[in-house]
Amino acid sequence: MNDVLEAVRGRLMVSCQAYPGEAMDSPEVIRAVALATVAGGAAGLRVQGIEDIAAVRAVVELPLVGLWKDGQDDVFITPTLDHALAVAAAGADVVAVDGTQRPRPDGRSLAEVVEAVHARTGKLVMADCSTFEEGVAAAAAGADLIGTTLSGYTPYTTKGEGPDLDLVARLADTIDTPVAAEGRIHTPDQAAAAIAAGAWTVVVGTAITHPTTITSWFTQRLEQL
Repeated sequence: MNDVLEAVRGRLMVSCQAYPGEAMDSPEVIRAVALATVAGGAAGLRVQGIEDIAAVRAVVELPLVGLWKDGQDDVFITPTLDHALAVAAAGADVVAVDGTQRPRPDGRSLAEVVEAVHARTGKLVMADCSTFEEGVAAAAAGADLIGTTLSGYTPYTTKGEGPDLDLVARLADTIDTPVAAEGRIHTPDQAAAAIAAGAWTVVVGTAITHPTTITSWFTQRLEQL
């Protein structure tokens, strides 16, 4: 599985996700979006939802990070071990889980989830974190990839205008585990800056794969004229 990480080193991963109920919310659409990003040079993909993961896995051989958003609690990114095992079974090479230190719905620790995924599936684990302390703890818990995904999206962190490059740099300087820069990366220059800050890979979603949001950026700017 180390080949999975090497394949995305210094390169772009694209997050292909849709919000529930919107026009893009179907496995067929997400599969098409994934193929379009692969044609553009994506080195790997991040996909949410069991059906969408399976649909993309059927047509794409690139490294695939899978997750399952479920529930209304603070921890909703692949919140339990059962969710994680289902993501692995759907075809993900890397199972993305909540990497914060908040209580999980099934009462398991992050280390227990990571150990079980490794032992039962042989797949890697990406820990989606929001702070430096969480990233360090997730690395110590055995996660294979540390994401800055939740920086600005937990009640105790502040959402900036752009990516949290300071968090990327601090983690990259402190831990040996590869760091994935993710969250509010909206331009090629920001992606390059993340790699320069020490990121192993960069994950971009909204700015590439969510036309509703991209359209709103343009319409809102023109409304200011």
